[in-house]
Amino acid sequence: MTYLAVDIGGTKLAAARWDGSLGEMHRSPTGDDPWPVLTALLDPLADGMEGIGVGCGGPMEWPQGHVSPLNIPAWRGFPLRQELARRYRVPVRVHNDAVCMAAGEHWKGGWGTDDLLGMVVSTGVGGGLISGGRLLDGAGGNAGHVGHVVVEPDGPMCGCGVRGCLEAVARGPALVAWAAAQGCTARTGVELAALAAQGDVLALQAFARAGRALGMAIASIVALLDVRVAVLGGGISQVPSLWPTLRRSLAEHVGLSYLDGVRVEQATLGQTAGLVGAAALFAAEDHYWSAD
Repeated sequence: MTYLAVDIGGTKLAAARWDGSLGEMHRSPTGDDPWPVLTALLDPLADGMEGIGVGCGGPMEWPQGHVSPLNIPAWRGFPLRQELARRYRVPVRVHNDAVCMAAGEHWKGGWGTDDLLGMVVSTGVGGGLISGGRLLDGAGGNAGHVGHVVVEPDGPMCGCGVRGCLEAVARGPALVAWAAAQGCTARTGVELAALAAQGDVLALQAFARAGRALGMAIASIVALLDVRVAVLGGGISQVPSLWPTLRRSLAEHVGLSYLDGVRVEQATLGQTAGLVGAAALFAAEDHYWSAD
């Protein structure tokens, strides 16, 4: 069986064919209006496929696939599943992009556990939850939306309208904005990471602040759900200076004995985790798709 796997984020779109393994990844910047960019990316890959699995930023109406990604303002209630099915005339399944990342890591990441938290820390912060070997969807498909755990009650305003969410503190643009307010010259997350690698004090402080917030949020989630492994993907998770403070913060906020040995690690599948999870919506549907 051949499927098309799609990963839709606020910064980039990615797609690849799946026929038992992931084919060559094709990417494009998301742009202000993602639909024409997306179809231009998918059209050359669509021949002979039997379904399209999609991970897209949330929130969304699930399983209908009406998406309203906070970091894609042009899409509010956009009927993504319906539009893809109409254009390509194959079954389409849409889930949150971070949910797909969690599914991909659980399915093919080699973690050896059936209880896993997957997180994407990039343009936004999202997550997905695997419990007992199966994906947790929640009432509306939005379970695992960890970016909206409050970590700073008096912190910055989040795009969701609440102050102090993890996403408002730890997503890439928030790090850049915080550092700029302190006098840092970085204009992008890539530039900020480069400054941190050179030992720039403000850049290091920005990533430490994000690491502290991430550790605090992860500690709350693993305590609630008795999860053994937290796996982080996304561009920000690849910055080395994030990790020392993140691990210290997790250790400081984990106190219950049943959480001894809880690990937080980088995604083993790297930037392909979301695409692998999108393919899993069809190729491993018994574990990762409960609708239809």
